[in-house]
Formats: sequence, C-alpha cells, structure tokens
Amino acid sequence: MSTLSSNSKPYIGRFAPSPTGELHQGSLLTAVASYLDARQADGQWLVRMEDLDPPREQAGAADSILQTLEAHGLHWDQSVVYQSQRQQAYTERLKQLQNKDLCYRCDCNRQRLKALTAYDGKCRQHQPDLSRPTATRVKLEPDCQIRFDDLFQGPQYQQLNQEVGDFVIHRKDGLFAYQFAVVVDDIDQGITHIVRGIDLMSSTARQRYLFRLFNARAPIYGHLPVIVNEHGQKLSKQTFAAPLCNRRASENIWHSLERLGLAPPLELKGADCERLLDWGVQYWQRSKVPQATQIILIDSPAVN
Repeated sequence: MSTLSSNSKPYIGRFAPSPTGELHQGSLLTAVASYLDARQADGQWLVRMEDLDPPREQAGAADSILQTLEAHGLHWDQSVVYQSQRQQAYTERLKQLQNKDLCYRCDCNRQRLKALTAYDGKCRQHQPDLSRPTATRVKLEPDCQIRFDDLFQGPQYQQLNQEVGDFVIHRKDGLFAYQFAVVVDDIDQGITHIVRGIDLMSSTARQRYLFRLFNARAPIYGHLPVIVNEHGQKLSKQTFAAPLCNRRASENIWHSLERLGLAPPLELKGADCERLLDWGVQYWQRSKVPQATQIILIDSPAVN
C-alpha cells in the first residue's frame, strides 16, 4: 500500500479544498483555523486538492486556489496531493474490503433511494442485476454507533444504521465516493487532526467507521461554524460567494482571525499576512472558536 508521507512530527493537519471555484471568505476561515492549529502544535500543514468529481470542477480553479493560499501567507508542507492521481490507491483499498466481504454491489435507482430515510439493505439481501451499472456499498455492523469529541462542538453521536444505512463508497458512474477517498488519503498521509466546516459534520461518523474497517486510528476532528450570507446561505459557488481578492489579503486574514474569536492588536492592522499569522499562531485558542453553527458575513467582502 502506498504511503504519501512518513513524518516524525506527531501532528499532521490538512486543508482539502475542491476545485469547483475560487476561495472565498468561508474557505479561508477553514484554511486559517487549520493552519493555526497545526502550527501552534509545531505540526505539519498539508494541502490536498479534492478533484475527484470532474463534472463539478472549474478549469483553472486548482491553480487559483494555490495562488490565493500563497498570497495570504498560508504556506504548506510537502507536495500538494491531487485525488485525481490517486485512483490506484483507492482501487487497492476497495479490493481489501471486497476480499473481506465488507461491501456489496447495489443497483437501486435514485427514485427508490429518495423515498428512504436510511438505506434499507435491499441489495445486501438480494443480488442486484450486474448487467446494469452498480454502486458499491459498505456493510455496517449491527447497531453501529459512532461517538467522538469534537474540538469545537463537543461530544457527538450518530446511529449509522438508523440515520444513514449501508453507504456508497464507489458510485455507479465509476467515481469513488468522497467518504471513501478522503479516508484513504487521510490514512496514507498520516493525518492526525482535521479542522473543517460544520457542514461536513454529518459525514464524520461514516468516515470514522471506514477508519475502523481499515484498522486505522481516526484523526481528531474539529468542526468550525460556517460563514453565511444575509439570507442564511453558506458561502459557495452556488450562492455566488465573492472570490477573495489577493490585493486585500491582509484584510482577509484580519477578518478570519476575528471570526475565530481572536482579537489582533490595532498596531497589526495592515501588517503583512505572515506577521498576522505568526501572531495568530501565538495566541490561537480552540476554546475561543464560536460554538455556533453559523457566522453571518457582516463586513464588506474583499472582492476584486
């Protein structure tokens, strides 16, 4: 099995954007928080490009994201990993589960799945029509309960059988599911801590279950409140979130520090990003991160 890194440092964090568009204030908040948490722990901060779904990707977005991170003083360790170049690793891991009879094929259509609260195991009990495109689902153990302590949101619990059911790890269109690929990557990169948006909280139990199947220790998770617009919508390409302006990088970093519960001194107003981030590393406290699920974007966005 391939290993992307062999590190002596105990903390390995990562920022893993999808190249579906340019970075905005919401994605910068995640990048800054994960960076501060890693650097304060004297750890490594890696960048992974989650370019797993070509139809959703935007041409040039991956390069733009990396340029924006650099312009904001967010310099990563090691080489950037691209999921699109990791198909062999995913195939090998899928074969491991198949050889242990821990997954099965499913041909259920979207109409049927839409009517279910959680997948009912129909194709686990009855062999699907293998002449048609099929997905691959992981087999949940009976009464599969996942509990973990979130760095920012506290104790979390999910009953996977009742809330999700056997979930897809390889899609009908031949693409590996996000839940599966991200776990394989986190194992191979030796990720120990994951700081990301609370909108991904619901997927954490599934990912922790996959770590268990691979006999790998799950990372420590911390889920941040997401930034929303005046309509309560999460900033994204779909909600027309304004892209970050690199010429206003210092202002962007300042706002991110404030949103994370920090109060940079006025004498640092207008300082370069590296200086602001150095201050942030020194004064970073997980306990100051708001436990809310949302932060409303009330300042003027730094746009082009």
